[in-house]
Amino acid sequence: MRHSQLFTKTRRDAPSDEEAKNAQLLIRAGYVHKEMAGVYSYLPLGLRTLNNIVEVIRQEMNAVGGQELVMSALQDRALWSRTDRWDDNKVDNWFKTEFKSGGETGLAITHEEPLTRIMTDHISSYRDLPVSAYQFQNKFRNEMRAKSGIMRGKEFLMKDLYSFSKDDEEHTQVYTGIREAYIKVFERLGLGELTYPTFASGGIFSPFSEEFQTISEAGEDTIYVHEGKRIAVNKEVYGDENLAKLGLTKEELVEKKAIEVGNIFNLGTRFSEPLNLMYTAEDGSKKPVVMGSYGIGPSRVMGTIVETLSDEKGIVWPEAVAPFRFHLISLDGGDTTIASYAQDLYRELPMNSVLFDDRDVRAGEKFADSDLMGIPWRLIVGKDTLASGTVELVNRATGEVQKLTKEEILVF
Repeated sequence: MRHSQLFTKTRRDAPSDEEAKNAQLLIRAGYVHKEMAGVYSYLPLGLRTLNNIVEVIRQEMNAVGGQELVMSALQDRALWSRTDRWDDNKVDNWFKTEFKSGGETGLAITHEEPLTRIMTDHISSYRDLPVSAYQFQNKFRNEMRAKSGIMRGKEFLMKDLYSFSKDDEEHTQVYTGIREAYIKVFERLGLGELTYPTFASGGIFSPFSEEFQTISEAGEDTIYVHEGKRIAVNKEVYGDENLAKLGLTKEELVEKKAIEVGNIFNLGTRFSEPLNLMYTAEDGSKKPVVMGSYGIGPSRVMGTIVETLSDEKGIVWPEAVAPFRFHLISLDGGDTTIASYAQDLYRELPMNSVLFDDRDVRAGEKFADSDLMGIPWRLIVGKDTLASGTVELVNRATGEVQKLTKEEILVF
């Protein structure tokens, strides 16, 4: 990608109607466009970044046996009524509308019900279990709090995975595998050191669910961290009785603000029983399938990375997430020899690995945009390049500078 052909432009000033740092920086850097409160469009750089996050998650879900599908966002009122989750008094953040032909529909807030119904066509025997299926799909929630940028939207991308097992023992094995996969996801996305599996209020199946909370002053949650054990407890279950169950004491926990970036729930038979998802056991009896639910919001993760890893100059993307690995800056000032060297390096670098700033603008503007956009490695081609035969390589996160030959860069 050539910067001169990128239709998005950077902005020097933060938008006046945004409070969240992630939204301010992502809009200034040309990654997203705000449509209305809690609703954002992803521009080319933003989409590349979001897709990179999605791919990391996809790889780890596939590694533990997840099978990807996509379900409809339009929801069947009759189905959700069977689980008592259509009533606005029970679930208050639906977006609902009516078909012109008659009948009411809603835009999906989650997908336990639809996938459970799908599985009634495909699960009939213990031999069909376990199964884990997931999707990446835009969800819609009528959020009252839409002041956190892309971290809390009315429309947002969600990876939701659902597991189906024959009994509690099999479910625990599946649950544990997915839990470990989540830890790997956040490590790969550059949030591993800041993210803690966190005990929270549970569901039908067990006294606790687990959230994955990333330490940040921008967080809406309060958690209590055991830094040695790499676990935490949400404020909602921070009581002596619950801590005793977890083998923890208040004295060894540290209070932190955090952003919830993922969660995993034991569902038991909460959905399989009302929706009649049954299987024939080895002894011939009919039993309800045991389920789990596992969510990660890629768009929320993207906002969280900006909140936690950015600096006073702008965004700092981890390599696994960044829209490009290199930001190549030509400081030719009209010198055709320098320009030609930069062009040759651009063509020789791996395709889709580099954003080439070939614009005819001042060096200071190029550097300021590079800092704001946060691409991990900056390559600077200038007069020194011709004299020394080396290109300056700058680490965006640390500021460390190296001088490498073209050959060294191509194998870097």
